[in-house]
Amino acid sequence: KAKSKLSPPGPALSSTKAARYDDIEDLISLGSTGLSLDSMDSEGRTALHMASANGHVDIVDYLISNRVDVNSSNAEKNTPLHWACLNGHVEIVKRLILAGASVSAVNSHERTPVDEAVHAGKMEVIDAINTVEAQVELASASVF
Repeated sequence: KAKSKLSPPGPALSSTKAARYDDIEDLISLGSTGLSLDSMDSEGRTALHMASANGHVDIVDYLISNRVDVNSSNAEKNTPLHWACLNGHVEIVKRLILAGASVSAVNSHERTPVDEAVHAGKMEVIDAINTVEAQVELASASVF
């Protein structure tokens, strides 16, 4: 096994730390021990929050494939989509929306993920949201 990226050794290894530091090996190992990949830290953040905020696409893909809650909210009611939008992580924004993340969730500052993108000047995120929402609408319309 490759050496953990989480060094120096500190408090107990957690899924949020593994996701924050892009350590998929440790995240998979934690998941295999039965640890919930939806577990939260003291601020209500999940591994998906941390991976979304930091742009770790592989970790986001792994978590989504393991059916974590894409709409989990932290202490400030931010979802992983809020953080991905705020930080301009377009590919993660697309993946979260396709996995069912709500673009209308409101955080404690009364902002949606779209509001966060606008506030941060991340217009490429707005374009991505519009494109993915159109894809989702077309896909659901073709079912009927």
